[in-house]
Amino acid sequence: MQKTFNEAMDFRHACKLFDENRKISSDEIGEILEAGRKSPSSFGMEPWKFLVVTNEELKASIRPHCWNQPQITTCSHLVVILAAIESLKVQSGVVEKRFSRREMSKEQLDFYMDKYSNHLNKTLSSDENIFCWSARQTYIAAANMMTCAAALGIDSCPIEGFDKDDVERVLELDASKYQLSLIIPFGYRVKEQSSQLRLPFEEVVEFKE
Repeated sequence: MQKTFNEAMDFRHACKLFDENRKISSDEIGEILEAGRKSPSSFGMEPWKFLVVTNEELKASIRPHCWNQPQITTCSHLVVILAAIESLKVQSGVVEKRFSRREMSKEQLDFYMDKYSNHLNKTLSSDENIFCWSARQTYIAAANMMTCAAALGIDSCPIEGFDKDDVERVLELDASKYQLSLIIPFGYRVKEQSSQLRLPFEEVVEFKE
């Protein structure tokens, strides 16, 4: 039975060890990935790619470069989230294609292209700056995927503890096109969930009326 949003938020935690004998169905992993694909992004550029690793040998090759964390090899599906680089550059032609998906006049298209170029002038000045911008947006997709998984009763664990260059090498990535942003193992817990610790609502939320 699918959980409500609040139930999913209570269920979700950073699962440190998964049941290696339980696998996520193709329909459910597809639903989780769709949650990422349909996520919002700045200017509608969708600056991400999701690599879904189920090959056990490849997982084992990745694990040493992720601080040897057991989540990498015990999970059912290892989702490697990549941040786009090349496609976000105006000269790539991809930006114009993304804007052109919506019917608009040549004047409107030129307006959006100018707005994109001018607003992101500093961001687009280097691959490093582009990565900082696109990587932030991948976290929107990541959060949606983890919440979707939790609603289905599936566990996850966002992982930033990795040696970026080494993982990119193992995956044979062209860093001029995509770079590693985040790794999320998905699967089923084998241990009881620890108590969820959060700051009180009043300390986190402030209303300006």
